[in-house]
Amino acid sequence: MIQAPEHIKTIKPYVPGKPIEELERELGITGSIKLASNENPLGPSPLAVKALRQGIRSLNRYPDGSCYYLKGALAKKLRVTPDEILLGNGSNEIIELAVRTFVSPGDEAIMAHPSFVVYSMIVQAAKGKNIVVPLKDLRHDLDAMASRITEKTKIIFIANPNNPTGTINTKAELDSFIEKVPDGILVVVDEAYYEYVTSSDYADSMKYLRQGRDILILRTFSKIYGLAGLRIGYGIANASIITEMNKVRQPFNVNSLAQKAALAALEDEKHVARVKRINEKGKKYFYKQFKAMKINYIQTEANFIYIILKEDTAFQLYNDLLKKGIIVRPMGLREIRVSIGLPKENKSLMEALREIQNAKIKM
Repeated sequence: MIQAPEHIKTIKPYVPGKPIEELERELGITGSIKLASNENPLGPSPLAVKALRQGIRSLNRYPDGSCYYLKGALAKKLRVTPDEILLGNGSNEIIELAVRTFVSPGDEAIMAHPSFVVYSMIVQAAKGKNIVVPLKDLRHDLDAMASRITEKTKIIFIANPNNPTGTINTKAELDSFIEKVPDGILVVVDEAYYEYVTSSDYADSMKYLRQGRDILILRTFSKIYGLAGLRIGYGIANASIITEMNKVRQPFNVNSLAQKAALAALEDEKHVARVKRINEKGKKYFYKQFKAMKINYIQTEANFIYIILKEDTAFQLYNDLLKKGIIVRPMGLREIRVSIGLPKENKSLMEALREIQNAKIKM
């Protein structure tokens, strides 16, 4: 039997959750609530849904391989040129394209932990070496990351806001870090939750692009735009970086429905504002409820909240909530990530947590 090479064998694969329908069947429940994947609970813009319906008629045709119209709309919105934008099958694909383009076997990639697990998986698959730096105060320790740069460093990943903690690095911190990074190292700033940020101290990553830095900014239509099921994200970098990445990009990598829906969603600023308002209300509701229950939580700049339990009961809590039809994401022995849902969903979670807390689990 054929065997995978060792660098592939030892990758810990991403483990997706079961479909809601299957969990309901197994547990004998209905009307379950999914607060595990940081999805937009409000759904996509009506304009995007309309564009999808219209786009179905042309599914016999290949998609626009250049994403011409969407790229043009993004360029106008971001005040960059179309050749500074790369569209992908989710921002995950942009991460993979960056690694495939700039990381050779033996090269190093620096990233934080805990952070988005896909970074290390893709680097290992490319036979690169992951240099993992622990978070400090649940935020990227940029000074420590800078100290780990060597001649072998080719790429650095910074999730801002960070997943799973929801924390950010400030303008001053990122400014200082960028100054320490030598030319020839690609800094990937993953801003999947960019639109949810409310902090006035959030770093302007586009500034580094305008300065001509080796930076790749990642954004997505999966979160606030509610198009996670269509898998579409984009990267912003100087044209020379995008040109190299395009060399390893598959033709027609973004399907036609995703392009049409994203283009329409981009125009619906009222829907985006509504999603953000609902998220802010849900955030404040959870803060108040967690505080009342003496649950340790981390203030977030995203659409999820990181909870740290007092004991190693995260998986027990996950299973207890599952039996009540509520799906959250255990991130470790004591850590749980909870997506912010609609008001009714948030209330149901808190009612379930109170029942569980009263029964047995210390939170």
